[in-house]
Amino acid sequence: MLEFRSLSLFITLEGIEGCGKSTQAKRLGTRLTREGYDCVVTREPGGTPIGKKIRQVILNPDHHRMFPETELALYFADRAQHLREVVWPALEARRIVVSDRFTDSTIAYQGKGRGVPLRSIRALDRALTGAFRPDVTLLLDLPAAIGLPRARRRNSESETHSKEGRFEEEALEFHDRVRAAYLAMARREPKRFVVVSAEGAPARVHDALWTALSATKRLPRRRRKKT
Repeated sequence: MLEFRSLSLFITLEGIEGCGKSTQAKRLGTRLTREGYDCVVTREPGGTPIGKKIRQVILNPDHHRMFPETELALYFADRAQHLREVVWPALEARRIVVSDRFTDSTIAYQGKGRGVPLRSIRALDRALTGAFRPDVTLLLDLPAAIGLPRARRRNSESETHSKEGRFEEEALEFHDRVRAAYLAMARREPKRFVVVSAEGAPARVHDALWTALSATKRLPRRRRKKT
């Protein structure tokens, strides 16, 4: 699979609740397709049929008694399935994969947010994913004091999102820790992370993301022929 990495690309979008990742992942996928790339847009948790069932368990607000270690195990179970069923086959087919969340979310949320030891996260990461990492990670940065009310408002307006609002019920301090963890990762890995402000209209954020991604010069030259 790794022999195809020069002709494919694994892009992830990360950020706190309410930063607009899902919207921007879809917009980025549409833009890449329009530019002539063969693109797959996916997400974690829930990028596979099995993952969708795991997502229902992890994000359900009724499951407020879930222990951090249980949460961690469920996320990696979803990721193991996602990589083998969606991400790796797409990369082997020389496609671009855009994923709404990946392992960096686990480090930020379960590691710094929940306090799960990083050694436990790294051990599962090595065992289940081979410590696989994206080529480019686009971090949509937003203060938690702005993002959390956005996310809670979205949940109150949508029955679907209200059933997935367990993290939105966490205190502001939890989301502050998550944001700080993301920014620390971005500082440690400046070659992989690109930080883009998530404040402003979705169209403006998309333009900033596209400019930032283009500036990395990581987009493969190989494009699908337009018909």
